[in-house]
Amino acid sequence: MADIITIPATVRTTFGKGAARRLRRDGHIPAVIYGHGQEPIHVALPEHETTLATRTANALLSLDVEGTEPKLVLVKDIQKDPVKMSIEHLDLMNVTRSEKVEVEVPISLTGVTVGNTVAELSLQTITVSAPVVELPDRIEVSVDGAAEGTRFHAKDLDLGEDVELVTDPEALVVAVIIPSAKDMGDRADEVAEEQAEAAAAADAAAAGTEAGATAAE
Repeated sequence: MADIITIPATVRTTFGKGAARRLRRDGHIPAVIYGHGQEPIHVALPEHETTLATRTANALLSLDVEGTEPKLVLVKDIQKDPVKMSIEHLDLMNVTRSEKVEVEVPISLTGVTVGNTVAELSLQTITVSAPVVELPDRIEVSVDGAAEGTRFHAKDLDLGEDVELVTDPEALVVAVIIPSAKDMGDRADEVAEEQAEAAAAADAAAAGTEAGATAAE
């Protein structure tokens, strides 16, 4: 479960793409708060703090909105720039500590399978229902020591107390398989590309260090 993170917020009175661009240029993220039958509130949040707070799924925020009581909100949707991957807009849902909500939770694999097998994710996320203050930010599935043919279904997952499964219990989540030659070739290409990128980054860092030393002389 993620901690509740307090973030300051200011009410927005200007709208549109131009206003949103100016906000982002000034280091803020536009967002809207909705739910519980209340009128939507358009706010601006500090970019750095908000980006850090939303790195985990189902982030729970306490917003200090000027002129109102602190608002407990759940991050429901994050819109990002497709190139820079910076946050462009947030949809935030009003919640109370006592209510239960349905959310999608990412699956995280731990451990190492045996032999020349790999663990293949059939579902990236599952849907659960849980109290707001008990929302998991991920569901871990241990595949340590699992052999070929091992299968994990949604009903097999350890969700923790007060967390109810909404996804079909029989849905396949993880299967342990022996990858095909094509899969192995594709993975080899990915590894080679990753290694090339790492080497290029190291060369760039070394060049920057040398340049800095030359300038210092």
